[in-house]
Parts: sequence; C-alpha cells; structure tokens
Amino acid sequence: MEWILAALAIAVVGLAAAAATGRFGELPDVVDDRVQPSLPETGPITAEQLRDVEFAVVPRGYSMEQVDALLERLAAQLRPEPTTGPVVADPRAPDLE
Repeated sequence: MEWILAALAIAVVGLAAAAATGRFGELPDVVDDRVQPSLPETGPITAEQLRDVEFAVVPRGYSMEQVDALLERLAAQLRPEPTTGPVVADPRAPDLE
C-alpha cells in the first residue's frame, strides 16, 4: 500500500512539473497589470502631479524603469536653457578685482 501511495505522489508531482513547463500546451502570455504613472506626456510636471504619482511595486521595491523615466524627465525640465547670445555682466554686481 505504501508503494502505491509513493508512486501516486511521484506521478502527481511529475504531472504538475510537466504542466508548469507547458508540456500540455502553451501557457498564455504574461499580463502586465502593474500601475503606470499617470502623467501628461508633454509639458511641465506640476508639484501636485508629482505628489500624486504612483509607481508599481515589484519584489525589490518600486519599478526602476518607471522611477528612472520620471527622474530623467524632471532633470530635463529643470535643466537651464542654453543662452543664445553673449553673456552680459550685471552692472549692479560688485567689482571683485
């Protein structure tokens, strides 16, 4: 009787392993249902939008791709515009010489 139970247990584990690897047909594609930050695609990001942003929680914290994308966008927004003309000294500035 013990041999029959052991054989049955081995058969069940083997069938489960075969099913998990897709031996009985393909598994469906993985659905990515993680939260995506809902920010406008263009234009500056407001303080309220930044406070309300939500990131997907993944096993090791927040989604690195989402956080990196937001930080890159904010860095580009905060980067000063390059000047197109010559730099003119402020006449009110004290002379340091």
